[in-house]
Amino acid sequence: MYGLDKIKKGARTGVGFAVLTGFAVAVSGMALASERPFGLGTLATAEQVAGWDIDVRPDGKGAPIGSGTAAQGEAVYAERCAACHGDFGEGVDRWPILAGGHGSLATIDPVKTVGSYWPYASTVYDYVYRAMPFGEAQSLTHDETYQVVAYILYMNDVIDEEFVLSNKTIGSVKMPNRNGFSLPDPRPDGQPKGEPCMTNCKVSTKIIGRARIIDVTPDSQ
Repeated sequence: MYGLDKIKKGARTGVGFAVLTGFAVAVSGMALASERPFGLGTLATAEQVAGWDIDVRPDGKGAPIGSGTAAQGEAVYAERCAACHGDFGEGVDRWPILAGGHGSLATIDPVKTVGSYWPYASTVYDYVYRAMPFGEAQSLTHDETYQVVAYILYMNDVIDEEFVLSNKTIGSVKMPNRNGFSLPDPRPDGQPKGEPCMTNCKVSTKIIGRARIIDVTPDSQ
């Protein structure tokens, strides 16, 4: 910055005025820039937001309108899913197993499948519609997704072949491991014993043992 003496000296030549004018322009430019948006991206439209709003909650809220049965889903599964997951959900090569594994979670070799591990049917729908088939995500219609999910649930003995899985019924499906992700707190320190003390709560202290006395600490005398 120019010192005051230099500004006074430069006033005769117009240099000081130019400096001050340039500073004023710079400050005003900064003020105007702070009022403008950053110019990064654009506001999302309602249609764009709706394209991302595809999650389905455990109670079925958010499930899109549609329906399907396991009988209908068998053909869709055979065409779009069986190449990786096997005809009966057994998994091909190292692709995920979808069916079986009941009672194996507490063993040394747990088999985590839709039937043995997943807690909610809504999660199955959400994942299948969002990410499957592998490499062709979101290519299934809502009805086809309900059909495939119904077939997977049927293979895991969760629903019968005639059950109509839909946006109205998916929240009512009870998965075998629905309670497997929450346990009661087993710690005794979290359970109060009797009524809490509110007054005169000091307890006496009783010495029940001492370290060997070697008389190295000076007394008060």
